[in-house]
Amino acid sequence: MSNHLSDRINSLTPSATLEMAAKARELRTAGKDIIGLSLGEPDFNTPDYVKDAAIQAVKDDYNSYTPVDGYVALKDAIITKFKRDNNIAYEPSQIVVSTGAKQALYNVAQVVLNKGDEVILPCPYWVSYSDIVKLADGVPVEVPTALENDFKMTAAQLEAAITPKTKMLWYSSPCNPSGSIYSKEELRALADVLQKHSQIVVVSDEIYEHINYGVTAHASMAEFEDMYERTVTVNGVAKAFAMTGWRIGYIGAPTYIARACNKLQGQVTSGANCIAQRAVITALTESPSRIQYMVDEFKERRKLILGLLNDIEGFKCNEPEGAFYVYPDVTAFFGKTLNGTKINNASDFAMYLLENANVATVTGDAFGNGNCIRISYAASEKEIIEAIGRIKKVVS
Repeated sequence: MSNHLSDRINSLTPSATLEMAAKARELRTAGKDIIGLSLGEPDFNTPDYVKDAAIQAVKDDYNSYTPVDGYVALKDAIITKFKRDNNIAYEPSQIVVSTGAKQALYNVAQVVLNKGDEVILPCPYWVSYSDIVKLADGVPVEVPTALENDFKMTAAQLEAAITPKTKMLWYSSPCNPSGSIYSKEELRALADVLQKHSQIVVVSDEIYEHINYGVTAHASMAEFEDMYERTVTVNGVAKAFAMTGWRIGYIGAPTYIARACNKLQGQVTSGANCIAQRAVITALTESPSRIQYMVDEFKERRKLILGLLNDIEGFKCNEPEGAFYVYPDVTAFFGKTLNGTKINNASDFAMYLLENANVATVTGDAFGNGNCIRISYAASEKEIIEAIGRIKKVVS
């Protein structure tokens, strides 16, 4: 009966991160001892003060439909957060709360893109960007970057990628999967290029904002006065607050884009969960210093995993400045045969590690860069040591 399905869904690529997680679960069910380093999910629990706010919301009988674009109190908390952390001033009409940052991104693509519009994606990019663009009939334009430049697109590369069909630029900083962070100076250089192309709208995905190890200060494109009306700032609470399952994301955007997202969301999911919204008010109102303990732990794990990977011949790593991933170049293994398995590309290598080391990672092909694999260190030190030990054993 698959012939009854739309061309749209048949052409959609499954999420590689979710697909690898599903394969890992299947192997666990079959009795395999799988260590999962594939999902982008903190291994911490949601902070107690946030959970307490949710419990209080239940007791206060929050159970009705919510406004499509979010509770007024939550929008006020988001406005305060943007001003406090990013020096960006938004009005309530510019804020839309969604069921996760992924929905926020989807909304923006749907309301901005027309068929054939091009969207520049510096590679590597988050796994869903390309397909979200395609679902809006847009055309992803991938711009390769290099490990030697910390996987960051230069102004010259941006200029070369722009055509008369270019409608948007999407990027994340800190970046998933590379952990790279664009400095304010680097963003200014990109903004200078964009000044010559007024038709381009920027999506700045800042979901990993607070997982920053202190080398490069966080910066937002919308901080620049000449980019404010052309930038959609996307954020949420999933990563820094260990709230992946609460499903709350949000945007700060030019009013016309925010209103369009509100209009679309009203016909799709309507407002986000009432209890989760009340909890997020507390999460954003409290000082970010209250989640620093998670960032400090991630920093220690980063040091651990980089030391272990750098001890494996064939792995080439840079030092990520944020998020909780390493993105090593593994091209040294391409063309080789390991334990009877021919490794032609990153997808082969990731599958080899799953089947032979019982370690789940994600192929770099899913992120627009086929030279690398993504390894999450959102896991205990014991799991990291065991996992990298297994990898070293099967590739040596």
